[in-house]
Amino acid sequence: MSHMPHEPEAFAEQVAFLLRRLQPEYTVELTGPRELIVNGRRLDLENLFRLVNHDPTRGQEIVEHYLDQLFSGEAAALASMSFDTVRSRIMPRIQPESIFQHLCREQVAHVPFVNKTAIVFVMDMPQMTVSVTTEQMVRWGVTAEDLDDVARENLESTSQELEVQVVNSKEGGRAVIVAEQDGYDAARLLLGGLYRRLAGRLGGDFLVATPARDMFVALTAGPEAFVKRLSGRVRDDFRRLPYPITPEFFYVTRDGVAGTIADTASEAA
Repeated sequence: MSHMPHEPEAFAEQVAFLLRRLQPEYTVELTGPRELIVNGRRLDLENLFRLVNHDPTRGQEIVEHYLDQLFSGEAAALASMSFDTVRSRIMPRIQPESIFQHLCREQVAHVPFVNKTAIVFVMDMPQMTVSVTTEQMVRWGVTAEDLDDVARENLESTSQELEVQVVNSKEGGRAVIVAEQDGYDAARLLLGGLYRRLAGRLGGDFLVATPARDMFVALTAGPEAFVKRLSGRVRDDFRRLPYPITPEFFYVTRDGVAGTIADTASEAA
């Protein structure tokens, strides 16, 4: 029987099992409902999950073919690609500092951010999304700050025509929801023109919630009852959704993005 589990976490566990069978020398760790760490590198299973959903009767066959391709020719080619080749595919993602409990901080290309988070960089390819390593960064002759600039530029180019939903609350507050569902909703907190785009709708400085990778909610900084109610919902989403980031709000002003908690990111071991 070639069916794969429909539950995301069970699906990821089965993928990990199949990968260990295909590549017994690899170190494979399950770290989320659709995420594996393979030899110290993050592997996003979202695209694979969607492929299987299109033809569930061939699920295991699809997964095995995907893994075979991923960890043979395509992966080797990706690792050796020049910076100019992948430049337009480098994208940012906001991750909690806790990812470094599973990943070696020195091997992951990243820059620190606020609210105990970091910005990591991925190569968004047609069949996979793979994190950029510091080894690649050194080979390309670029810094983490260079990657940050490039990733934000690419994010900007994919965010020109954002569709937003505006919700007025019973308490008098207002929220703006971005739901492109492309894997970069939360990362749109990093858009350079975010304040200019949303301040007029939200009355000046505003808060942003990114409880998980595919959620972005900007909201007015008051009234207090509105913010408190939204804070509870954000914490619930942080606990229940895949790819959690932070239950805390970010504070967005004309000068940039600030955290709302003290940032005490741990130093590298």
